[in-house]
Amino acid sequence: MPVFHDRDCDLSIIRGKRVAVIGYGSQGRTHALNLRDSGVADIVVGLKAGSATRAKAIADGFPVLTAGEATAGADVVAMMVSDEAHRDLYRDEIEPNIRAGAALIFAHGLSVRFGLVTPRADIDVILDSPKGIGPRIRDLYEAGEGVFCLFGVHQDATGGAHALGLSYAAALGCGRKGILETTFAAECESDLFGEQVVLCGGVGELIDAAFMKLVNAGYPPEVAWFECFYEVKLVTDLMYERGIAGAFAKISNTAEYGAYLTGPRVIGDASRTAMDAVLGEVRDGSFVKRLMADYDAGSPELLARRKALGERTIETVGARLAAVAAKATD
Repeated sequence: MPVFHDRDCDLSIIRGKRVAVIGYGSQGRTHALNLRDSGVADIVVGLKAGSATRAKAIADGFPVLTAGEATAGADVVAMMVSDEAHRDLYRDEIEPNIRAGAALIFAHGLSVRFGLVTPRADIDVILDSPKGIGPRIRDLYEAGEGVFCLFGVHQDATGGAHALGLSYAAALGCGRKGILETTFAAECESDLFGEQVVLCGGVGELIDAAFMKLVNAGYPPEVAWFECFYEVKLVTDLMYERGIAGAFAKISNTAEYGAYLTGPRVIGDASRTAMDAVLGEVRDGSFVKRLMADYDAGSPELLARRKALGERTIETVGARLAAVAAKATD
């Protein structure tokens, strides 16, 4: 996989462009601020008239227009709204206003990979996907560091898409760490799989299931919370810093030996079969079809599941312990 760093990127390319950042949430705000601090002088933000982030963008010093107005005058249009919103936004405001030869940049490949957006043939289509939550990317940038970025060119109408995409990624600070070239499909499919199986779905359910197993077996909920939730960060930080083997070298022999015996029992054949099913649903578009059906209906399933998650016992116990900790500093 090709990897690029600051020395491989020409920042003057993006500095010479008018950039429209569409959306000003976690990613949009970080992209706009990092681009500006990297010398991009002409940045506008595109938002709906009633957007809750409008005041924040104005306070940060950016002109705020509608998405269509911002797109009309831009050389680069960065789509930083939620995946579900891409379809309607592109159809209604981006496509009618984006000029031939401009570039459309995505931080996630979902809408292009699964046909929610079919870009016009006369524009560049680029993936610049920094691997991190927006505020963390911003914090690292300000500290002189960066995060890895997955980068790819889906459509090169001008012949300059590759160089422009690298320039944009470098302006986010990613050239300080590494810009890895891939495809929209590889980024999107692996991202959805990783979120569902490990980062959000798998880890969250494993923590809650283990917590409830201890609680239902009669152990104090507070003790179960510490052992199954609180210490997760300690171990994952070790893994992040040292790798899995390096982390195991730092934990107790008891924990290490138990991990070897029990890990393959918890993540066994049934788990791998479930992973096969999840990957299949990602690849064949079933997941995105369900996501968009819920979105078009007003997100009833998402909202109901979000509400139910907040009512789980582990959340109640966590809130109670947070209150205890807060009293210690009063």
